[in-house]
Amino acid sequence: MLEHGGRLLQAARAYGIPPDRWLDLSTGISPFTWPVPSIPASVWQRLPEDDDGLVEIACAYYGASHVLPVAGSQAAIQTLPVLRTPSRVGVIAPGYNEHAHAWRRAGHAVDTLPASTLLVDVARFDVLVLIHPNNPGGDRFDPDTLRACHQALASRGGWLVVDEAFMDATPGESLCGEAWREGLIVLRSAGKFFGLAGARAGFVAAHPSVLEALRDRLGPWALSGPTRFVLKQALADVAWQGEARERLCSASDQLASMLTRHGMVPTAGCAFFQWWREARAEVVHTALARQGILTRLFAAPASLRFGLPADAAAFRRLDEALQSLEWETLSP
Repeated sequence: MLEHGGRLLQAARAYGIPPDRWLDLSTGISPFTWPVPSIPASVWQRLPEDDDGLVEIACAYYGASHVLPVAGSQAAIQTLPVLRTPSRVGVIAPGYNEHAHAWRRAGHAVDTLPASTLLVDVARFDVLVLIHPNNPGGDRFDPDTLRACHQALASRGGWLVVDEAFMDATPGESLCGEAWREGLIVLRSAGKFFGLAGARAGFVAAHPSVLEALRDRLGPWALSGPTRFVLKQALADVAWQGEARERLCSASDQLASMLTRHGMVPTAGCAFFQWWREARAEVVHTALARQGILTRLFAAPASLRFGLPADAAAFRRLDEALQSLEWETLSP
């Protein structure tokens, strides 16, 4: 299994610091969690039902004609590759490593390349996998460029897969509204924006034929009843969503300013995180971890991703930790 952020218990053991004393900035999950209400006992007692209204609410939220609820976008990432015969697949790099891993495991020929190269060489591939905005590289794409890419692929039976796990803060840039077209598949995560990663919930927007094939592979009850109960309310809470977008953008700007002030100008970022690419990433990661601050370390390229501190106290703690770093002694 590939490494991911959020391995707090592992870090606690490695550095001898109890879990409740850490500032965990290792994921891109919003720290501003949607307020989950009490879940009625009846929801726990019954099997989930597909006709409970969740799909309709999700279609309205994402602006999509058709969606399929899945156990996090990870479930779709792992399953989509088995729906195609061996293909030539281009995957954005640097990016979420599970995409390339899943396509390779299913027997496809995979090239991991920068987005600029992929979009120029569309003719080389049967499938392109992009992340918008990219994690961790921060790449953003012009919608017309993506439409042209999709058209080129779909004209010969290919797919454009767009992972929009971090799109909720900028919904106007989403391609969900066009995912009824054959050959365009959009993945969405409910965990990042709503701060509900533990629910393991996501959605796929695509042509009905793709969604039906996915449904057959994934089987019944992809989401638990309690998860469906919570999502129906969260996806419909328009007032909270607007406030959350403002808080995310403000916190991300504050984080970028803080990193810059300490000589760590972000290489890229989005509303959910800031990414710093530097040869000294590992030693900075270790120095912060010794102070109980967990970041997400990437080996290739050497870089750190900083998630958002949740409040003023968390920002102060990070600020003080960065201030304490003795840069002259930190060599890669």
